[in-house]
Amino acid sequence: MATSAKSPRRWLVLGGLAVAAAAAWIAWNQVRPEGLPDGFASGNGRVEAVEINIAARVPGRVREILVREGEFVRAGQEVARMDTAVLEAQLREAEAQLRRAEIGVETARSRVVQRQADKEAAEAVVAQRQAELNLARQRLDRSEELAPRGAVPIQRLDDDRAAYQGARAAIAIARATVAAAEAALGTARSEVVGAEAAIEAARATIERIRADIDDSTLRAPRDGRVQYRVAEPGEVVAGGGAVMNMVDVGDVYMTFFLPTPQAGRVAAGAEARIVLDAAPQYVIPARISFVANVAQFTPRTVETAEEREKLMFRIRAHIDPDLLREHLEQVKTGLPGMAYVRLDPAAAWPAQLQPRLPR
Repeated sequence: MATSAKSPRRWLVLGGLAVAAAAAWIAWNQVRPEGLPDGFASGNGRVEAVEINIAARVPGRVREILVREGEFVRAGQEVARMDTAVLEAQLREAEAQLRRAEIGVETARSRVVQRQADKEAAEAVVAQRQAELNLARQRLDRSEELAPRGAVPIQRLDDDRAAYQGARAAIAIARATVAAAEAALGTARSEVVGAEAAIEAARATIERIRADIDDSTLRAPRDGRVQYRVAEPGEVVAGGGAVMNMVDVGDVYMTFFLPTPQAGRVAAGAEARIVLDAAPQYVIPARISFVANVAQFTPRTVETAEEREKLMFRIRAHIDPDLLREHLEQVKTGLPGMAYVRLDPAAAWPAQLQPRLPR
């Protein structure tokens, strides 16, 4: 039951699309030039170009707009500036952190020298305590040998034993001091590594902020024409927010449509000609760069050859970039005109479609 309720709406949509396709077919037949030789096809369209949004990479306030709508700009030209007061304050803060980190490295290195000296002193004490232990051991051995024979008093034997035990305790303490000095030295060395890492982090922060400041000056990525300004001075834009829009006049093309019989014969790279309504005295050479693989309107089921012939395919004719560079200041987008394409590579272009360019 649900499908039957949706069927009228679906047929209504398909009917509307069919009407649009028929209208496109009629329009094409009306604008098709008279007397075009066999092996050629034509269609009407408009000159277009690649559009580029010039945007702020970081959020901020627009300080200044340097170009007007319609103005031609060169690649790398400054077109707008963002306010950088906050970024400059962050840069000063990062530079202060860098100086603090550099001082921290020197302090940490001095601490390493001090801990190394402490370790060497502790090792010297160990050597001293070892000598004292050896002497105490020798005295104890003599006392243990002589005391039973009465050559030395028993008290001397007791004193030598006590001295030996004290020497053993003293060397144990000295060795513990060496271990503590080694631990302190390791800590000091790790502090040096940490301080050096803080320097690298501060430098990276400075580089990032300087990059943000540099990106706050917006530049044209290519030669082109400013189409319109999205933001004005004083407005705040988000990160990635467009400030203006431009068109790349080095990547210009005309999009037009052909029915199935002609579109099926158009090859990528085929020669084409463009004639603008505003300047019919000029014939601009071009080449086909794109042929759509899907028709502008495709019915769910194509049943007849007549219906298939009504399908319109989108085609794009690109103007040679070298030719555009020679006439950059004269390139304009949005102009209507006609595009002619050679379907048969062996066909000769008629005289009225031989290239004619402004000098």
